[in-house]
This record gives sequence, structure tokens and C-alpha cells, in this order.
Amino acid sequence: MQVSESSVNKTASVKNLQGFDPSHPPDPKLIDSCVHCGFCLSTCPSYRVIGKEMDSPRGRIYLMDAINEGEIALNTATVQHFDSCLGCLACVSTCPSGVQYDKLISATRHQVERNYNRSFSDKLIRQLIFSLFPNPDVLRILLFPLFVYQKLGVSQLLRATGLMKKISPRLAAMESILPEITVKSFQDNLPDIIPAKGEKRYRVGVILGCVQRLFFSPVNEATVRVLTANGCEVVIPKSQGCCAALPEHQGQTEQAKALARQMIDSFADTNVDFVIINAAGCGHTLKEYGHILADDPEYAQRAKAFAAKVKDAQEFLANVGLTAELSPLTDKPLTLVYQDACHLLHGQKISVQPRQLLRKIPGVTLKEPIDAALCCGSAGIYNLLQPEVAEELGEQKAQNLINTGADLIASPNPGCSLQISKYLQGKNISLMHPMELLDYSIRGEKLKF
Repeated sequence: MQVSESSVNKTASVKNLQGFDPSHPPDPKLIDSCVHCGFCLSTCPSYRVIGKEMDSPRGRIYLMDAINEGEIALNTATVQHFDSCLGCLACVSTCPSGVQYDKLISATRHQVERNYNRSFSDKLIRQLIFSLFPNPDVLRILLFPLFVYQKLGVSQLLRATGLMKKISPRLAAMESILPEITVKSFQDNLPDIIPAKGEKRYRVGVILGCVQRLFFSPVNEATVRVLTANGCEVVIPKSQGCCAALPEHQGQTEQAKALARQMIDSFADTNVDFVIINAAGCGHTLKEYGHILADDPEYAQRAKAFAAKVKDAQEFLANVGLTAELSPLTDKPLTLVYQDACHLLHGQKISVQPRQLLRKIPGVTLKEPIDAALCCGSAGIYNLLQPEVAEELGEQKAQNLINTGADLIASPNPGCSLQISKYLQGKNISLMHPMELLDYSIRGEKLKF
């Protein structure tokens, strides 16, 4: 049944039920496009792990509709099912009716954060996450104590004793994916403008990310080298901050809008042809700026124009073509397995391009894992908020990749890389970003296993 915006929660107010507010509730027209066929169930990671109807896209759409109609309340019983969604968007790719579940779950999450009173512990962990991860300057301050924490062996002690998990499973999950802090983590060596090598083909901006710039800085450096080697002048505004992916995915409306505005402003006078990003989750959000700032009269059009320029690094290079010569990565044939990040595969419909690029490297053979489209359990900060479900998905994803017999995993997203690496410990297989592999190949440097 379709309901108008004015009638949303009319019944709820009569029954004194807490429901959605009138500001962009889940669209009844989008809800009604679901024919309840159940095709989404087999592709939904939360349903596959938890096994309950309400923890599937179809079940959550039932709940959205019921809350819209005022039949049930927005409370702990309903919010837990919205929270169990990874936002991987596999259901969007699978749905034969074209249900825009991504729009529905996004609207719902923003409603939840405005209208549902979370527990003190839940508020505390979320506040910690939203204060740290979208703020690279604050994260950088924490690098030194984290460096000391690792070097003194405190990390190994806590993991061995399981003490952290007893104190807080969520903090334990956060600590368990912490990568090794190295000297490079403290460096910020990329200049504002890096000239193209040879003939200049494009002028592109590069977004450094938050986790990426601190914990995976070699990926950013490799991305810049690959771009310049293929005729791109690279512009890196120092004023750029977080892209807003994390707060947007978790319904933090005002923080997401503020960060999106800041990002647009940082590139305002750069005169770039494209804006390049090498992290899947960030890229998906950057391309949604037009939606995020649709109600902002000052930024709405600017947001659309900015989003139109955003390209994933692999998407961009596959489209414009490589001009740099590629060399073998090893002295013998190399077998790779590419790990599809959900927000590339489902969110941006990018799957062929990364494989095309990797196959151009001499001596490389690609293998495909089973359940390639299934989420690894990272899903932004899902592995920190829902560690039990994320652990099962992470173990399954890592094993599926290992079972291909590949020598190396190519992973295009920092969150996925952290999650999968956790379950590769002790295994004879490495993981790298595709941009790093292209960089090695262009420079003629051999990989060392």
C-alpha cells in the first residue's frame, strides 16, 4: 500500500508509537516495488549467517512498510534488524524487480539515528568511531601511541589472553584488524601537484582517504605513480578530509553533509578533468554526493557536478587505456585472485575493468573464487559493530580466496584488506591493492614473497 509523506506515522502518533519523522522516510513507492519473490535471500550475507527473515532485505522492507504505516514502532526489536544489514547491496544486483534497496536502507538508517535512543554503550562506541575514523588529523595523533603499543608487545599479549574480548567484543574487533604501524604511516610525502610523465593526457585530482592515507600510504603512492606514468598530471588538495562514506553509511546525516561540502570545496579551484579514488567504499559515496546534498540549495548542483567527475582508479585506467609498458611481476607465471569489493561490484557496477587491467600484466593468470559476490564482513564499520556475523563472513571469504590456489590476492578496498588479512594470518598467501601490482609492473620491480 502506498502512503503519502503527510500520512507517514499518522497511525503511529495515535497509538503513541515512535516511528519515522517526515524528513525523507523510506519511500513507499520504492517499498511497493518489492514483489516479495525472495531472490535476494540467497545473496544476503546477514540472512545466510543469521537465518532469520527479518534479517534479509525482504524482511527489512516489511519492517519499513509497517513503521511507515504506524503498525509497529521504531524500537530495539526493529532496529536490530536494520543494524544487521551490511549494506553490501548484493540484493540490488540480484533483484529482478529492480528494487532500490540501497535508497531504502540509507533512508532508514538516517531515520534510526535521529529517532531511536541507543543504549549508552552503543552510543559510546559509535561516538568513538565517528570521532576517529572520519578525521585523519586525529587518527594521525594516535599513530605514535599505537606504534608504541605494538612495539612493546601489548597487542600480542591482549590477543593471546583474550582479555580485550572479555572487556569489550567491539573494542577487541577494532584492535584485531589494526594493521602494523610503520614509519611510512607517519609520512605525508605527496606534493600538491605531481607532473605527468611524457605527454600530458589528463589533469586529475586524487583523494587520499582516511584509513588509506595513514595505514595504506603505499597504495596512494602507487596510485599516483601509475597515474603519472600514464600521462596524468595529479592534483592533491591538502585541505581534503574524509569523503563522508562512514557517517553516510551509518545514518549520521549532518556529519556526512558537512564532510561532503568540505570535499567539494577542497577541489573547487583545481580545474581537474576527473577525481580519482582508489577505495571502493569511498568511491561509492563520492558518486552519491548529488543525493546526499540534494536538499542543500547552495551545494546541490555543485555536488552533482563533482560526483560526475569521480572515477575509481581502475575504472578510469581501463577506460582511458594504459600507455606505460608493463613488465612481469615474477620470474615465473603468477596466479592472482581478484577480490570483488561490494561497493565496487554492487555499488558502482565495476567488476570487468579491474580484471582487464590485471590481465594486461605479463605472466599473470586470474582465478575466480566461489561466492565472489558475497561480502567479506567488513562493510565499513560493520565488523566493529557486529563482530560475530562479520567473523563468520571473514573466515568464509578468506577460505574461498585461499581455495583458488592463487599466489596472491588483489583487493581494491582498505576495509576489505584489513578484514581479509586478519583471517590470512599463518596462511601462505599475500594481499595487495591492484594499483600496487600495476605500479610494480610499470617500474619493472619484482614481487618478493
